[in-house]
Order: sequence, then C-alpha cells, then structure tokens
Amino acid sequence: MKDEGRAAGGLDPLHERAPEQRSRWGRRSPHGYPRHDGAQGGSHRSGATYAALDLGTNNCRLLVARPTGDSFRVIDAFSRIIRLGEGVSTSGRISDAAVGRAVAALAICRDKMRNRGVSRARLIATEACRAAVNGDEFRARIAGEVGLELDIIDRETEATLAATGCTPLIDPRADSVILFDIGGGSSELVWLERSPPTRCGPPLPKIKAWASLPAGVVTLAERHGGHRVTREIYAAMTAEVAAFVDEFVAQHGGLDGEHVHLLGTSGTVTTIAGVHLELRRYERRRVDGCWMVDDEVTRVIERLLGWSYEDRVANACIGADRADLVLAGCAILDAIRRAFPCQRLRVADRGLREGMLVQMMREDGVWDREARDAAI
Repeated sequence: MKDEGRAAGGLDPLHERAPEQRSRWGRRSPHGYPRHDGAQGGSHRSGATYAALDLGTNNCRLLVARPTGDSFRVIDAFSRIIRLGEGVSTSGRISDAAVGRAVAALAICRDKMRNRGVSRARLIATEACRAAVNGDEFRARIAGEVGLELDIIDRETEATLAATGCTPLIDPRADSVILFDIGGGSSELVWLERSPPTRCGPPLPKIKAWASLPAGVVTLAERHGGHRVTREIYAAMTAEVAAFVDEFVAQHGGLDGEHVHLLGTSGTVTTIAGVHLELRRYERRRVDGCWMVDDEVTRVIERLLGWSYEDRVANACIGADRADLVLAGCAILDAIRRAFPCQRLRVADRGLREGMLVQMMREDGVWDREARDAAI
C-alpha cells in the first residue's frame, strides 16, 4: 500500500493564470473527460487513459492505467496517509488540518491525471465523508480549490468495488472466500463464491453476502489508544469488532467446505505480510498475492503485540504513519479470523482503485475490442 509516487510537475502557466479554465475530473460521464491538452476524451477512444482515486479515512490513493490484454497496465500511482477522518468519531467533523492535508494530496493527484492525459476517471470518498456532518462542504471545497469532484459512495458500492479489484487473487479451486477490507473508519466483509468464467477481462465477483462493520483502524485506535497497547486493550478492541462480525455470521452462517480461504486487502494485512517476509523496505511485488498460513499470521501479531510503539515505528513496513494504527487493524483481523477459521490467507495490495478501473474498462468494452482485434 506504500506506492507513493513522486509529485508531478505543477500546472502550466496558462492554467495558473486562469484557474477557471482548469479541467475538472469526477462523476463519471458517458461523454468522457476533458484531457489536459483540450481534446475531448470519449469513452470509446482507442488507447484511453483511466484514473481511479480513493479518498479514504486514512489514505489518499490514485492509480492511472491503460488497458492491455485481459487486464491493465499502471502508468502512474500515488499514495499518502492524510488521516482525513482524524477526530471525526468524536467531533463529527472533518477538521481544518485534515482538509489542508487532503487539498495538498489531491492537488498532486490532479496534476498527475492532467500530465498523463486521463480521459476517464472515477473519484470516490468513503467513510470519513459519509460520517462527517461537513462532508458535503468538504466536497464543495475540493471542487472549488482543486477542481476534483468527489463521489461519496455508499457501503454496498465500497464492498462491491473491493471485491471487483481483488477477485483475480481468489484461488480458482476455492468454493468460498471471505474478503475483508480493513479501512480507517469502517471495514467491509464480502462472502465470495467461485467466480463464473468470463470471455475476456478480469473475472467478475460472485457476491453471496456482504456487510460494512462500523469499525476501522482510526476509529478503533482513537477509542482505545494506539501508542501503548496492552493485551487487555487489544482484547477489548477484538471483542468490540467480534460483536459486529458475529452478527454477520448469525445472519449468513459460517464457512464450510474443504476449499475455503481468507482474502485480505488493507494496510493492516500488507503490513503483516511485510513483517512476515522480513522486508527491509516495503515491496509490493512480493506482498501482493502472497499466501500466509494461519500460524504465520498468529506469530506476526504476537510479535507486534510484544513490540513497543518505538519498535513499530522503526520497522520499515510500519513506520511512524502506521505505528499507532497497526494493532487496531490486527484486532479487526483477529475478530474475522475467529469467526471464519481458515488455514490460508491471501494478501492483496489492491482493492477499490483496481475495482474502479476494471468497472470503467469493462463498461467501455475495451477487453471486448482486444478480443475481437486478436481474432482478426
């Protein structure tokens, strides 16, 4: 999840002198999006460039990609921890400091989209904007100051996008999979069954059930503390989340069958994988898609519980930005593992952004055209 790209160059002088001429991205349109060079990018334009932006409670993330074969190729990326939802659980508002951090990060995303000639984009905001009383005011400020129009999505859409982005990592032999996305302000659970075959493009998710849990790493750490986490505090966090997970199990039942596994997407699970792999610096190529058995996950969590806050800061896969949040994430993961005991967990360094890219490209029929061209 630590794929922060370099900042793109600033606006050209013309745009700096005349901000009313800036291109705006957001709210998907069938007519495409204005390109930085003034040409109109249609949704069926050959070689279209797509962008997906996820403004979460903790992170601001962007992917810019072009379709290729049965998938897509990422040509630019950005990720920054901005803690948009800091304090929202107590004040009910996005703070001025958080707005400032968001403006700075989103301006970089805007420049990257402009410099890459993005022709179609989807820009979403999740739990912090859903929960804050000033969420709409925040959106209006971003539109006015940055020129980006954010879409505050509902929880079902969030769960569907996460499933769409992660479905390629499901073991094709699996009968059932529990996908979890541990966020900053909420966590999504999605029960996936074996995906139906597709003629072209990535596989489609087959969702049996889903739920959005009102617990994320930011909200949980704010309630219980994240710097000094005793085993008693950790147990209390786990029990709080377990009550929500148990409601899901009571309604939909537990996993059964021989071929089942967990599939996790979030900073928590990628951090656990990085620590397990003893990485000296985070490497997405080694983390995304890696498998961990249940005992390995337990050992990493036990290890993290034994570390001080300073130890967590010193670890290259955690750092100062995640040191006060990682154990809250582990507590959420433990509540899920206890409700759905599986021997295997697959780690995904992908999620909402990839889901948005797949949806846009599939709607535009880019893989259908690839298949037709290949057949000629």
